[in-house]
Amino acid sequence: MEETAGLLGNINLSALTDTVLAWAPKLVAALIVLWIGFMIVGFIAKAVGKSLDRAGVDKDLTPFLKSLISVLLKVMVVITAAGVVGVEVTAFAALIAGAGLAIGAAMSGTLSHFAAGVMVLIFKPYRVGDLVDIQGTVGTVAEIQVFNTVINSLDNKKVIMPNGIATSGIMTNLTANGKLRVDLNVAMPYEEDFDKVKGIISGALAKVTEKLPDEPTIEIEKFDEHNILLAVRPYATDKTYWDVYFNSYKEIKKALGEAGITVAYPTRRIKNI
Repeated sequence: MEETAGLLGNINLSALTDTVLAWAPKLVAALIVLWIGFMIVGFIAKAVGKSLDRAGVDKDLTPFLKSLISVLLKVMVVITAAGVVGVEVTAFAALIAGAGLAIGAAMSGTLSHFAAGVMVLIFKPYRVGDLVDIQGTVGTVAEIQVFNTVINSLDNKKVIMPNGIATSGIMTNLTANGKLRVDLNVAMPYEEDFDKVKGIISGALAKVTEKLPDEPTIEIEKFDEHNILLAVRPYATDKTYWDVYFNSYKEIKKALGEAGITVAYPTRRIKNI
């Protein structure tokens, strides 16, 4: 019995060794095909992107097409590698077709992101370079890919948002209308004359070179406990918004100080007991 078991063990080990030796060259060749194939796909995708840029293709469409071509070529590389291993292409295609329903169900979310990306490119609610507010993320659109929209946020974070999520709620395009209103508030003492302060603020805003030439709104917004709150509304582009915001406050503070206007502030009197 022991001799028989040993003989069977030797036979199984020999068969396993023969199988490994028979498949090893194919597996190595398949891995080489995948490695070289993916490298070539990367070069092709970059070349296609440069060609599209030179051809003047819409900058929104370029990254989408690059991503789509890369995915399709990688699928072809995988099929080629499977053929090197010994899997027949027809059988591989049949396997994919047979698993199509399961894959479609598993990737329903991914496919919806693809469809949403196509809709973004067709209807253009936002473009590459636009300043947007999407799902609470405010930033500049860097890329519109097959499945995702890439946004560079105002705090310098790279946000990768699936297209289906990006288009499932309210999208605010801050660039589309060509200008943005900059909302500022300035406190005015009750004893000061409004027309006088309005003129001072208007002169201060005139020194803010980044703002648009549109006439800014300077009106009383509400009466606070200690001051009158003024609504000051100059206009800017999406690129100069923060420059106008900060420089306006700086110039207004300087002008009010030179005019001797002091804004009241809350005081607390402490009684000795």
